[in-house]
Amino acid sequence: MIFSYNPKHVGDTLMVILADDHNKENFVESKGNVSRVFTEDGTVAWNLFHISETVALTGNGQVTLTDEELAQVNQLIQAAGFIEQLAADHEPKIVVGYVQSCEKHPDSDHLSVTMTEVAPGEVLQIVCGAPNVAAGQKVVVAKPGAMMPDGLLIWSGELRGVKSDGMICSARELHLPDAPTEKGILVLPEDAVIGTAFQVGK
Repeated sequence: MIFSYNPKHVGDTLMVILADDHNKENFVESKGNVSRVFTEDGTVAWNLFHISETVALTGNGQVTLTDEELAQVNQLIQAAGFIEQLAADHEPKIVVGYVQSCEKHPDSDHLSVTMTEVAPGEVLQIVCGAPNVAAGQKVVVAKPGAMMPDGLLIWSGELRGVKSDGMICSARELHLPDAPTEKGILVLPEDAVIGTAFQVGK
């Protein structure tokens, strides 16, 4: 679940992104200041307009809501006449990972298929196009449901027919200061702790 608030460019609207719409047709149901965005498979997003009248949000871009603020959002959704409610999700989506294995993609000469641990006991298959990716590295992983600093949303998908559940990130993609211009993922020190949140740039 991604919360985004950009009053300068979008207005006083909290956007809540729940899932990938897989390029299916979107429908909108609006009640008062609340709009539900959905496909034939279910709800994919919510838009809550004039949000500052109820919730005092700070930040620009992706924002983090406290449990109290999430409860206020759920009250707005319920008061508008919707039954659905948002569940709290405090799991970090951009984290330190460990590349357990790295093999050539069966249908590409520049892609690699990795098995990358993103938390104790949680391993994701991630296709990576960086020339410097290798087994044994500590890296930064954007898990499905992450929002990158440039607004890119990360979802599970396929690259050349191989399932990929996330993205191994470069310093430039993370908007880190003094990021190198050459292509390649960011390789972290050995003492980086798997599963811990990684602080991106702005």
